[in-house]
Amino acid sequence: MLSSTDHDKLQQIIQEHPETEELFNRIFKSHQMDISTISHEIRNPLTLVYSTLQLIESQHPEVLEFAHWSEFHQDIEYMKLLLEDLSSYNNGERLDLAPLSTGSFFRRIALSFASSIIDTDIEFTSYIPEDLPVLSADSVKLRQALLNLLRNATDAVRTESPSQDQHDMPAHSPQISLSVTADADLLHIEISDNGCGIAPEDQEHIFEPFITHKVDGTGLGLAITRRIIQAHHGTITLRSARYAGTVFILTLPIEKNS
Repeated sequence: MLSSTDHDKLQQIIQEHPETEELFNRIFKSHQMDISTISHEIRNPLTLVYSTLQLIESQHPEVLEFAHWSEFHQDIEYMKLLLEDLSSYNNGERLDLAPLSTGSFFRRIALSFASSIIDTDIEFTSYIPEDLPVLSADSVKLRQALLNLLRNATDAVRTESPSQDQHDMPAHSPQISLSVTADADLLHIEISDNGCGIAPEDQEHIFEPFITHKVDGTGLGLAITRRIIQAHHGTITLRSARYAGTVFILTLPIEKNS
């Protein structure tokens, strides 16, 4: 998989040598087929293993007390998640476009996310005007991208920061916000949190595949999100400081004939 630096270098090569573009396109299509084939071949036996585990547990509940049984379960769950994320990353640029009423779409996103944190102490706010435009978009993949960012924000505000004495930081409650606005040409989306923030040295590579600081993360969530946004001809950037929160800024173009 290409990093953002690799992608920029590749674009430069294609600009300097246009005859190479067709060759690179063939390579990329072959690469995507390889990932799809591998994911499919692994998913089938993994599903069988998972089903067998459930059968064993139902017929022999005592296995739940066995040493490392829960770790085995967690490993299977992680592999399933990794395969799902690989598939999402591989297919992130394939869009099923249709007219999308962004006002109702973002209100559904906000409601869904608010419901998922109802039993937590996280304060969630949203700003979604009534007069947002209609976009040509893949609503399923766009929803996936936005929920990835909101879940990341949830993890960030739950991450313990150093003590108040060490950093002279006032105590604060965890907060996440979603804001959507539009101008003549662009839809602007901001997802912010007051969580642990992202270290400056990590921000340059944060959207690259397999970059993660989560114990159980695959490192593909933000890479998938960027692929989906870029496939919509949009942009995604961030502002962040360690222990001072993060803001993800997205833009999506408004087509005049949408």
